[in-house]
Amino acid sequence: MSKLILSLDGGGIRGAATTQFLSHVEQQLSEKYQKSVRDCADFYAGTSTGSIIALALATTDMSMAEINNLYSYTNAKKIFAENKGWFEVDGINAPKYEAKGKTSILKDNLGNAKISDVTDGKHVLAITYGIEKRRPYVFKSTKPAYKNLLSYQIADASSAAPTYFPTKELQLPPDKDEHWLIDGGVIANNPTMCAFAEACRLWPTIEKRVVSVGTGSHSRKINGPDSQKWGAIQWMLKGQIIDLLSDEKVVAYQALTITPPGKYIRVNAEMCRQPDLPKAPDDAMDDISKTNIKHLKIMGDFWFEQYGDAVVELLNNSYGGPSLDRIDPATGKPIVYDPNN
Repeated sequence: MSKLILSLDGGGIRGAATTQFLSHVEQQLSEKYQKSVRDCADFYAGTSTGSIIALALATTDMSMAEINNLYSYTNAKKIFAENKGWFEVDGINAPKYEAKGKTSILKDNLGNAKISDVTDGKHVLAITYGIEKRRPYVFKSTKPAYKNLLSYQIADASSAAPTYFPTKELQLPPDKDEHWLIDGGVIANNPTMCAFAEACRLWPTIEKRVVSVGTGSHSRKINGPDSQKWGAIQWMLKGQIIDLLSDEKVVAYQALTITPPGKYIRVNAEMCRQPDLPKAPDDAMDDISKTNIKHLKIMGDFWFEQYGDAVVELLNNSYGGPSLDRIDPATGKPIVYDPNN
C-alpha cells in the first residue's frame, strides 16, 4: 500500500494548463479504471492557483471538468478586474487588480466547504505567507485548529499575489486575531516538499508516490548586464522579481532526488515553441486574452500527450516506468530521471 501526493503549483491564469491536463487524466482514469482523480489522491497540496484546484478537489464534489471550466475567459475577466483608483499606477503604488471578483468567484464555486470536508483518511494543505509575522502559514487538514476554516478564504489568501492583488485579511484561531496574508508563491510556489514532509509525518513507514504539476516555466531572458544598474522599480518591471522569487525548479530537483525511482512525475514545460507545441502561451500570470487561455489549454493537451499514460498509471499505482522530470524543449519529451547523474 502506498500514498499518492498530488501537488499543484501557483501561476495565476496559467492554472488553465493544469486543469486541462488533469481533466484529460480524469477522463482516461474513468474509462480505463472507473476511477476519478479524487479516488486516487491521498494528499492534495496547492499554492496560489494550485490551492484553488487542490481545495476544490479535496473539499468539494466538483469534477475535474467543472474545475477546468473555472479557467474561462469570462471568469478571468472578473478575477483580473483592473484597479481603477485615482492617482494610482496599478502594480506600482497600488495592486494591479481589485480583489472583489476573485473573492466572489471563489465563494460561488467553493461555497461553504471547509478544510474539514476532506475525505476521511485523506488530507490537504495550501500555502500562504503572513507579512506581519514574516512567516509561512501552511493551512492543513492535519491541524485541528484549521479544520473549520472556509476553503474559499484560504484559496483567496493563497492567491493574493503581491503587486497583483491586495493583501488578504483572515482572522485565525485560536484567538481570532487578524493576520495579513499574501500568495504562498513567494516562498513555495511548488508545494511538493511541504506536502512530502507532512506525508512523512503522517505515514512514516508507507511508500509515497508524487504527481507534481506545474504551470509552465518562464523562458523570457532577463538582461544580465543591464541588471547591474537596477533598483526596486526596475527589478519589478524588467527583472520580474515576483517570478524569480516563485521559481519552482529547486523544489522539483529536491523532490525528484528524495523519492524512490519510478514514484515521481513532474509535469511541466518551458513556455516556448518546441516539438508538438508550435504556439506557446505567454508566461505572464495575468495574460487573460482569449487567445492566451486557448494556448494554455493547448499546453495542457500537449502535457497529456507526453505524460498522460504515465500519470494515469502512477495515480492507479500500476506504473512501472522511470521517474520523469519536466519536458526538454529541444525534444518536446519528458526528461527521464537518471539517479546516477
